[in-house]
Amino acid sequence: MPKSLPTIDMSGPVCCAPVASGPMSDADALQVALRLKALADPARVKIMSMLFSSTAGEENSGALAAALGLTESTVSHHLAQLRRAGFVASDRRGMNVFHRVAPDALGALCAVLDPNCCR
Repeated sequence: MPKSLPTIDMSGPVCCAPVASGPMSDADALQVALRLKALADPARVKIMSMLFSSTAGEENSGALAAALGLTESTVSHHLAQLRRAGFVASDRRGMNVFHRVAPDALGALCAVLDPNCCR
């Protein structure tokens, strides 16, 4: 049986010293790994790509599902993982849920992986 990773609060951006600055603590390494795990799925990468390229700056679940050729429940599952990692923010408006990229969380993850990426 595979060992599951512990659950931690990922509601805020990852905040720790860059990977290149020296050995990371176990807690910091876990925070980075859980966020990378959230992106380690082709459907989630495609969702992020669609959200980044959206001319409106956001997309609803139905539009994402139709564009990806997936059911809305599958897309909702993937969006929940991305929200849990802090990469996506969502708002309900009537019967629709709109999703957008949370750039601060992605910028923080980039800075942890490569401190020169955001200069």
